[in-house]
Parts: sequence; structure tokens; C-alpha cells
Amino acid sequence: MVQRVVPTDASTTSSSPPSWSWAAAADLIRLRNQSGTWLLMWPSLWALLLANQGRPPLRLVCVFALGSFVMRSLGVVINDVADRRFDKHVARTSHRPLAAGRLTLGHALVVALSLTLLAAGLVSTLNWVTISLSPIALFLASIYPFCKRWIHMPQAVLGIAFGWGAIMAWAASCGTIDLQAWWLFAATTCWAVAYDTIYALQDREDDQRIGVKSSALLFGSAVPLAVGLFLAGMMGCLVAAGHWSGLGAGYYVMLTLIGGIFLQQVRRLRFPIAPHTAFGMFYQHVYVGAAILAALWIGTLSATP
Repeated sequence: MVQRVVPTDASTTSSSPPSWSWAAAADLIRLRNQSGTWLLMWPSLWALLLANQGRPPLRLVCVFALGSFVMRSLGVVINDVADRRFDKHVARTSHRPLAAGRLTLGHALVVALSLTLLAAGLVSTLNWVTISLSPIALFLASIYPFCKRWIHMPQAVLGIAFGWGAIMAWAASCGTIDLQAWWLFAATTCWAVAYDTIYALQDREDDQRIGVKSSALLFGSAVPLAVGLFLAGMMGCLVAAGHWSGLGAGYYVMLTLIGGIFLQQVRRLRFPIAPHTAFGMFYQHVYVGAAILAALWIGTLSATP
């Protein structure tokens, strides 16, 4: 049975609102856990590498790396604002600053506004095509936290949001959105559904109890099959992106090795897994993203013109 966790923070016994705390603000943006930043950043770097034939401009790499940190931070702040009442009743999230009463809603909104302005400043350094695409990125970051109330597979919205980074990175490099960018977008969408379904296994019982929707609940006992199909879809999209870019054989060799990792994960999902195991499997995808970046770079070395 899942126990309801009651925060023991001093704010629960005091009527005075909590004061501003930099430590709590750092926890609000998950400063000590940047897995989400990496997962958001990799598709952008894939696009920058592929769009620039393996030699992306350092300026664009820096803008999109910093932008990934800012947008992921903004996303988790919006998520905590949206879920501040739900989070109190989930063991894994009850310690979050808003749920535990360490920060007020006003504090969180100030942080969100500051991050939005910083993101706007970064986008303003890019071309007009990319600037015109940026409101969509903000819209997706804003609605995702609420999707778990509306649809049974909010992970798909997360994938679209993360994949949009690849579209913007391609536009920033080329001033257009070519077919390869859309294949990277589709690959990222499939990838995010797969790894976030694994992540959601940690909270499956709590989500069911409080009425939150997730793909882990939607797929139920078919989680291994669903994750496998989405990972296969990702691989197919990456193969298509490589084909249209004329990448060399090294790229496909690397993809084969990555496919082996995916197969191992799908086999593991056929058996019951503990929450810490689910998180460990989810975190492996941070390294998968780096491996795909390496594969793209290797592929560009022997790409056909």
C-alpha cells in the first residue's frame, strides 16, 4: 500500500509565508539533477551537427546548450506550479519546494518570468525564422504539465516539445526546415515517449490513486511492447535522417550498437522493476543521446556529397 506523505517542513505548522531561499529556488529548477536538460539538449545538438555537416558554429552550440538549461528549468517550474497539490501526495515529489511549503506560488512565478525573459534574450540572437518558431516552444513547455490531466499519453506532448528544439536548431543553422529536421523531430518524439514511459513506472501506483494520466498506466502490461515499438520508430527515423543526409557506414554501425541497448531494456521491462531500477533505465538514455551525437559526427566524416 502507498502511504500518503505529509510534509514535515516548518511551514506546515507556521502561519507565516516562507521567505525567499536560493537553496529552495535551486531545488525548484532541479539544479542538482540535469538529466532533463541533457535530454532536451541532445536533439538540438543532433540537428546542429547534421545541418552543418559535422562542424556546428560554436555560437549556436552555446546558445542552444544554455537555452536547453533555461527551457528545462522553466518547464519544471511550470510543472511544479501545476502539480503543487498533487505533489504533496506522492512520496517521490512531496519534498519539492512548492509542495513542501519552502517557496510560495509568487516566488515560483517570479522564477518562471525571469527564465522566460532569459530565453527570449537567447532567441533574439538568432535569425528571424527561428524567432518565429520560438512561441511554439514556449506554448509546448507551458501546456505539457497540464496534459496529464487531459490525455492518457502526455509523454507524446513532451516528445513534441523536446523535438521542437531540433526544428529550431536546424532553422537557426540553415534558415529553412529541411526533411532531415523533421525526421529528427519524429525520432525525438518517439524517443521521449519511450524513456518517459519508463520514468513514469516509478509513480504508477501513485498516479492511479490520485487520478493522474500517464503512458505507463495506459499501456499497462503492454509497456514492454509499447516501449519497444516507440524505440523501433525512433531508430527508423534516425536511419531516414542519415539516409537523406548521405551519412557514412559508421553511423549505421553505431545505431546498431544503440539498438542493442534498447533491446536489452525492453527485455528487462518484461519483469517487475523497482522504482530505482526504472530511474536507472531512464537515465541510460542520457548516454544514448550522447552516443547518437557521436554517431552523427562519425557519419558526417564519410558522408556522400
